[in-house]
Formats: sequence, C-alpha cells, structure tokens
Amino acid sequence: MSIELTTKDGHVTITNEVISTVAGGAAIECYGIVGMASKNQLRDGIAEILRKENFSKGVVVRQDGEDIHIDMYIIVSYGTKISEVAHNVQSQVKYTLDKTLGLNIRSVNIYIQGVRVLQD
Repeated sequence: MSIELTTKDGHVTITNEVISTVAGGAAIECYGIVGMASKNQLRDGIAEILRKENFSKGVVVRQDGEDIHIDMYIIVSYGTKISEVAHNVQSQVKYTLDKTLGLNIRSVNIYIQGVRVLQD
C-alpha cells in the first residue's frame, strides 16, 4: 500500500516502506531506545535488534480511510522508565512524519519487545 497526495505541482506517492524507515529513524534517536525489533521475532523469547536498512520490519503502517496508524516494535534500555520512553517515541515519530512527509498520523502504538542492558 501507499499514500497518494495531490499537490498544486503534481502527484506524490509515498510507500509504506518509506514511512516505516522515517518512523524507525525518528524512534532510535529517542533516549532510552536500544533499537528496533521485528514484529514477528519473539519465537525464542529473544528480540534481535534490527539494522537501519531493516527498520521497515519493525514498523507496521496501517491506513483506515484518511487516518494513518503506526505500530512500532522497539527494544528499550534497562533502567529507563518504559512509559516515558514510549511517550517520547510517540511524540517524536508523529512530529517527524508531519515535518518530513507532511502526514497527519492518527495513532502511534508502541510494543516493547525487550529490555537490554547497555554495555559501556
């Protein structure tokens, strides 16, 4: 699926993979985030951190008419307040998608896939 926008200059198509990559990049910049996790990964109870080129595997973009909903699967750092980290990710992703792609996001749902202790 993709989002179709019509501007005075022409027609723009934004794929869900682009939205996923931008959302993933915005999320990992937030304090307390270790990385993105795949949504299908918890087979062995271990969530693997996705690399930058695979962020789209950890983000699901859904369209419901004009509304866009985003589901993000993240791994947080041990010792951080999970609710605060999730709130910061939601705010940052909504802001970034609005500023970079001009999209009005209806909801950003956060799924914590794991907690990791950071190595110094």
